[in-house]
Amino acid sequence: MAAADFLVTLAIFLALSSSFCYAYDVDPLQDFCVAVADNLTAVFVNGKICKNPKQVTPDDFLASGFNIPGNTNNSLGFATNMADANRIPGLNTLGLTVLRVDFAPNGVVPPHTHPRSTEIIVLLEGTLYAGFVTSNPRDNTKNRLFAKILKPGDVFVFPIGLVHFLRNVGNTKAMGIVAFNSQNPGVITIANSVFGTEPLISPEVLTKSFQLDKKVIDYLQSRF
Repeated sequence: MAAADFLVTLAIFLALSSSFCYAYDVDPLQDFCVAVADNLTAVFVNGKICKNPKQVTPDDFLASGFNIPGNTNNSLGFATNMADANRIPGLNTLGLTVLRVDFAPNGVVPPHTHPRSTEIIVLLEGTLYAGFVTSNPRDNTKNRLFAKILKPGDVFVFPIGLVHFLRNVGNTKAMGIVAFNSQNPGVITIANSVFGTEPLISPEVLTKSFQLDKKVIDYLQSRF
């Protein structure tokens, strides 16, 4: 019986261990795996197919233009400039994405989540109000908000999967550099995912969930 119990325990441990291993991007198994352009392949993989190492050049590890401000002339007042494996093929399999984010005065990155990555921002210009909200507590108390006013030189972390936001609270533009510990962090903007789906979520679901009149739900859905 002892041997049987040990084997059952070992099987459970291995099953759990395998699930933990895939919680984040897998570690690279070679020096680099420079991505082949998607339009040159007919194979879908979790990541990108590697270029022949003998054909790799320094340009495969370079992106330029992060010194150029983004166009923030839009309804939210922010713009991003992303460097991922599509732009820097040498990032393939390295579990990293970097972007520059620019804010107009009062610009907002609305509440959203990244299902596959933790996010960290280094503020270089301006003043931002940044925060994230915890997952639902088991004791039915309110979700906690962790928020700070960021100034140039400040670094702030948004834990993986949690709803978070950024707003420029200064009178001038703001700019920061953001990094994700994933090749493909993903993004789920809360308002779009609730009110802007195709087809639309049934208004009966949303009126009950948000305790709002159907006319309000109809208006919100029309905005997204």
